[in-house]
Amino acid sequence: MISKGLQMISPEENIQKISPVSGGDSNQAFYVQTNEREYFVKLNQQMKIGYFKFEERGLKMIQATNTINVPDVLGCLEAEGVPMLWLEWIEGKRIHDTDVLLGERLAAMHLAEEKGYGFDGESYIGKLPQQNRLMDDWVEYYRDVRLAGQWKRGKANGRIGQAREKRLVKLMERLDEWIPRKPKSCLLHGDLWGGNWMTGPGGTPYLIDPAVLFGDHEMDLAFTELFGGFSRKFYEAYQSVFPLSPEYEERKELYQLYYLLVHLNLFGESYGPSVDRILRRYMG
Repeated sequence: MISKGLQMISPEENIQKISPVSGGDSNQAFYVQTNEREYFVKLNQQMKIGYFKFEERGLKMIQATNTINVPDVLGCLEAEGVPMLWLEWIEGKRIHDTDVLLGERLAAMHLAEEKGYGFDGESYIGKLPQQNRLMDDWVEYYRDVRLAGQWKRGKANGRIGQAREKRLVKLMERLDEWIPRKPKSCLLHGDLWGGNWMTGPGGTPYLIDPAVLFGDHEMDLAFTELFGGFSRKFYEAYQSVFPLSPEYEERKELYQLYYLLVHLNLFGESYGPSVDRILRRYMG
């Protein structure tokens, strides 16, 4: 399949080496070396091509901001019915300023002004399809699209029972007590945990695996704090460019709630206690 994929994007090249790459939980990944260059190739036999088309679109949208590096997309295609994404191979060693550059450049991306909240088109969070649309009210989008989507999924798969549902619905009804309706809209990475950035040549930070949307920059920052992987230098550098509001700490966990619901739906009840802790914090 990889050989056929290469023929579709660069028929004059010949494969010299293919090695599996570990690290992701959704896709098969490979290092591919040809007579001309190195590639990072992802494929997934369970997903449709739109899954990788969304990632391709996100990488190109981030790249178009001219603020922070992402891998070049070299091909998004199907070979023998299997969707695959071909990216440039990124490799490098972290230097003293890598975390500082990551913070400054992410903040620069967030400072670029956008219009509306949400996303227009097919999208995913992890391997879960994420219904989307563009709206002009951030609270309504976050409540009715993001939180409600995971609530309905969790109710259908049995991971959100009556007590959890009652608190979640009550919280959604009162969401505007903590979250602004009209924050500055910017392009968000959308899935910014510590495994979704890497170091490239010269110690330059690269964002990978985006799940883009337009929204409040605090949503990206909140997720960086959920599972770790970001240094104090990163946060200091970010705030030197784009300071967080005094209310950030009060609403941070409300943004983390969405990602915990996603993990609850993807991976099971081990994330349930964290969801319940946030619901109890705000709803008692």
